[in-house]
Amino acid sequence: MTITKLSRRDVAPDLEAYQTLFAQPDLATETDSLPGELQARLHYALDQFLYPQAISDFLLVKAPEEPEYLELLAEATRELRSSSPELSGVQYEVNGSSVTLTPATSAEDNFASHGPIIQADWVEAEQLFGCVRQFNGNITLQPGLVHQANGGVLVLSLRSLLSQPLLWMRLKNIVTHKRFDWLAFDDSRPLPVSIPSMPLSLKVMLVGERESLADFQEIEPELCEKSIYSEYEDTLQVVDEETQKLWCQWVWHIARGLNLPGPDASAWPLLIQEGARYTGDQQTLPLSPLWISRQLREAAAFCEGDRFNAEQLTTMLNQRQWREGYLAERMQDEILLDQILIETEGEQIGQINALSVIEFPGHPRAFGEPSRISCVVHVGDGEFTDIERKAELGGNIHAKGMMIMQAFLMSELGLDQQIPFSASLTFEQSYSEVDGDSASMAELCALISALANVPVSQSLAITGSVDQFGRAQPVGGLNEKIEGFFAICQQRGLTGKQGVIIPSANVRHLSLAQDVQQTIEAGEFSLWAIDDVADALPLLTQLIWDGEGQTTLLQTIHERIAQANQQDTRHRPWALRWLNWFNAN
Repeated sequence: MTITKLSRRDVAPDLEAYQTLFAQPDLATETDSLPGELQARLHYALDQFLYPQAISDFLLVKAPEEPEYLELLAEATRELRSSSPELSGVQYEVNGSSVTLTPATSAEDNFASHGPIIQADWVEAEQLFGCVRQFNGNITLQPGLVHQANGGVLVLSLRSLLSQPLLWMRLKNIVTHKRFDWLAFDDSRPLPVSIPSMPLSLKVMLVGERESLADFQEIEPELCEKSIYSEYEDTLQVVDEETQKLWCQWVWHIARGLNLPGPDASAWPLLIQEGARYTGDQQTLPLSPLWISRQLREAAAFCEGDRFNAEQLTTMLNQRQWREGYLAERMQDEILLDQILIETEGEQIGQINALSVIEFPGHPRAFGEPSRISCVVHVGDGEFTDIERKAELGGNIHAKGMMIMQAFLMSELGLDQQIPFSASLTFEQSYSEVDGDSASMAELCALISALANVPVSQSLAITGSVDQFGRAQPVGGLNEKIEGFFAICQQRGLTGKQGVIIPSANVRHLSLAQDVQQTIEAGEFSLWAIDDVADALPLLTQLIWDGEGQTTLLQTIHERIAQANQQDTRHRPWALRWLNWFNAN
């Protein structure tokens, strides 16, 4: 049996070892736009891409299709390029209805280029390929992005090209054949003059999310196979002081780029806890420039200098939670006003508090809410009824969790014949679809409570999925789930007996709010980590699942089954006599 009561140090990233690091002034020193230590795979891909004899002129990068990421990748490409490219391009000269070209000799030539790195999150035909304009008989040629980036790299959002297939096909032909041909965008309006083609050498970096890359692969399977591929890694695994320092320097790099204040020594622990909450792992921090810039921008409103402290960051986070918390508060009010029945004290047979995460479309913040699961057992033929599934409100994953839970229980009971009871389980006061297996541990405990006729403590809530051997498996949304139950207990009044049971594998995912941490430290609210359903049952019912020399839940269930079988045997002769009399008459 492995039951671990968690301390405050367990429920958030442990940063004691880094306190001296946070006070170091060199955290704010200048760094590369995309340090190689943070993005080693991406840097290697860029090196391959920039190599003159690269295996492909296309680089596919999995990253958010946002301007911040495109600028980041473009700047990193500029820094990695070993030397400035030579002058390339041409000089077009228009003489009436005749257009000639000569190789560029000066950067002032109209289609000359020094091979810059250019990025664009959206492109149109004229913007990308240039155009031919005619006004009062005068013809001018307007260069596009492909001409401006000639000899260099064009960084584009994949989404914009997927929505304009003809644009992509022309760009692909230009890069593949290393030649630019002037074409009319509209077949009904041909070019006013014939324009000679120009040589054009271009590398293209296509940036897209996983879905965009999948769509692109379906359209261009051969090109994808030949292209260089890499990913922008959005998280950093913190394994030592050096990687922690790298992350802090990255935060300062973004702060300087946006001309925003950065954290002082007191603010780092809270910012790191918020980062771990965002990634869902105590040892992992976000590298997303969007997430980091949001924290810096909002904190900047509460400070006047070039640094913000822990108090100012706390104020910002509390204000954000309050600003976004209307919906969560209304849901909590429903529970506190007994419109949704959730008990946080006392004991009940076959009833348990499970935990759910609520995500509403259009709402920026997920929040936790306790759910009441009930189980009723009666004499029957051994059928276990999932009411959610019967009512077509249960999803496939939830149904799978229910079947796994039942398989474990039947295996543990080891009966030679069908169990003489039927059971029904449901989420009470749930009127929408239920899916996921994160409540299967709670459902199993409620079923065992109902079969053994032993009450469950309502002061506790539990989350976690269960496998066919009864082992607790990790689930998502731990911080929101715990804080949702804590909020109800706190507003009703903490008794010191309330708490939450979670799988041991989920401990590393904890990064709880400061008020929850303080309450755990004071002993007014508790968290327990378990490895098996047998660890959870003593906390919930005060009885162990199985053992020798004492009353156990398994023994109690077997006794109840034996008693039901004896009653069935005594009643069966009377039933047979009645049936015979009925048939004779």
